[in-house]
Amino acid sequence: MFGEEAIAQQLADARAQLASVARTPEANQVEPVTVEGAEGFLKVTIGVDGRVAGFEVDPRAMRVGSEVLFAEIKRMVNAGLDERAAAMGADEVPPDVDAINESVAAIQDRSLRQFQAMSASVSEVLAKLHGGR
Repeated sequence: MFGEEAIAQQLADARAQLASVARTPEANQVEPVTVEGAEGFLKVTIGVDGRVAGFEVDPRAMRVGSEVLFAEIKRMVNAGLDERAAAMGADEVPPDVDAINESVAAIQDRSLRQFQAMSASVSEVLAKLHGGR
């Protein structure tokens, strides 16, 4: 049977793992990323939410032709997304939420059995006290 200290430590470990999952959204946000292309005639901005937040076009960019223009837009958006991903530090390994859930469930099961045993002991003591009168 586990003691109070072991259960408290397991709960503290599980809470620490869950806290690492439930970080504030600000922890994963990066500054907006702006990429220029077509000799400065185009600008695309990837916002803090990872979506295109802005797109600026100098009318002179239309002179290069649509095929070249759209290839440059594609390159710029992909470069912005890559830069944002690098800034977010995707090197962190996400916590195993399933393992955390299993750990918490096991702790709950053990604590329930302990409380049932404790309740039975208290009931037995009370029965002896009331029966001894």
